[in-house]
Amino acid sequence: MTKKELFDKLKIVVKEKALKYTKQRELILRTIHSSKTHINAEQIHKKLTISNKNNKVGIATVYRNLLFLEETGLVLSISLENNLKRYEINRHKHHDHLVCIHCGKIVEFINQNIEKEQETIAKKFKFKLINHTMHLYGVCEDCGKD
Repeated sequence: MTKKELFDKLKIVVKEKALKYTKQRELILRTIHSSKTHINAEQIHKKLTISNKNNKVGIATVYRNLLFLEETGLVLSISLENNLKRYEINRHKHHDHLVCIHCGKIVEFINQNIEKEQETIAKKFKFKLINHTMHLYGVCEDCGKD
């Protein structure tokens, strides 16, 4: 999904739900879109505070809008310990995640063998797969050195 498509979709969703298209909502989505990593609410809030002195966005607004953006499918989240979530744009390109339980590092990967095996398992149990999410939790190389 391109940046234009993403914001066009936001405008459509907001209109369908009879909500206002707010600058804060746009800024939050733009921050997630521009992030090179999976980003949490506090990081989003901090970036917005630094970059938008004239358009203040409170932390409660960030959390409310993240919930909205996730419910609409524009963003996806990965849950870490203590119910901390990290967010990414839903690009509708399937991938899985490795998540370090110590530092929170997230690595995206695609493995065709895993995808084929899931199909085999679903077929064995007479399931038609529609979607799946896989998050493998462990300890990254840097944290494992301790």
